[in-house]
Amino acid sequence: MQLRFVGCGDAFGSGGRLNTCFHVSGRQANFLIDCGASALPALKRLEIDRNDIDLILITHFHGDHFAGLPFVLLDAQFTRRTRPLTIAGPQGIETRLREVMEALFEHSSRTQQRFELNVVELSPEQSRTFGTVTVTPYPVVHGESGGPFLAYRVEVEGRTLAYSADTEWTETLIPLAHGADLFIAEAYMYEKVVKNHLSLKTLEQHLPAIGAKRLVLTHMSDDMLSRLEALPHMAAEDGMVVVF
Repeated sequence: MQLRFVGCGDAFGSGGRLNTCFHVSGRQANFLIDCGASALPALKRLEIDRNDIDLILITHFHGDHFAGLPFVLLDAQFTRRTRPLTIAGPQGIETRLREVMEALFEHSSRTQQRFELNVVELSPEQSRTFGTVTVTPYPVVHGESGGPFLAYRVEVEGRTLAYSADTEWTETLIPLAHGADLFIAEAYMYEKVVKNHLSLKTLEQHLPAIGAKRLVLTHMSDDMLSRLEALPHMAAEDGMVVVF
């Protein structure tokens, strides 16, 4: 399995990094996790074929994780996509998608797609299978607006990928990432504890219990980016590829 960081930045583009979007591909699987506002130009820059993507998993409805969908869907329409596409995310995703489509491109939510589009609600700790991809959502803590907030444990082609999404520390991160082949974790701050986000030092306290085989840090603020050279962990960069 291969994961490419299409974008790994925070909401404010710290360090010039693009909004969150991960592309995962294998023998059969081809999907995105999150689709932040900058996703479409980043996918094009990396020459990732959007028409091969079968599934887009959305963790929550903040713009740096969700607002790229109208652009990706309109691009699919205008490039005459025919392959079915599934978008899956938290409760309310169908309404939220319609609202953001209308906010950015009036009447676009009522356009008849040339391809089959399925929008699926995911419920915490209830697994769903999409082709070769099995997704188990876990609830996380990231404020009150823009949710519900989900992290994902993904079983795909014999590998396990876990993604914390945006969250402060919560005990659900332990079963989420326990023994995962790859754990992508937010490390917004280095040491300072801030509401709704995770610091590296807090995360490190729990890594033995999590027991993931590999860890990659993402969604880092300037506080973290200024310390990259001294970090003992792998840190994501836009365009970086991880094979797991």
